[in-house]
Amino acid sequence: MDMITLLEKYMGKQAVKRFLPMQPGDVYATYADISNAARDLNFEPRVRLVDGLKLFSDWFRTFRK
Repeated sequence: MDMITLLEKYMGKQAVKRFLPMQPGDVYATYADISNAARDLNFEPRVRLVDGLKLFSDWFRTFRK
């Protein structure tokens, strides 16, 4: 919900949300483990989610005029 709330804020629109019961294959939580990428590829994230969603929203609006 945090991501949806941020996108609503940055896009200036309310998302249409339909809350349904859990479906087969749904998971309650997911967690990214980037330790292999950090070790093998020297990867280190440089953009926080809040900043990346703002950048994406700004970019997306240039195509949706």
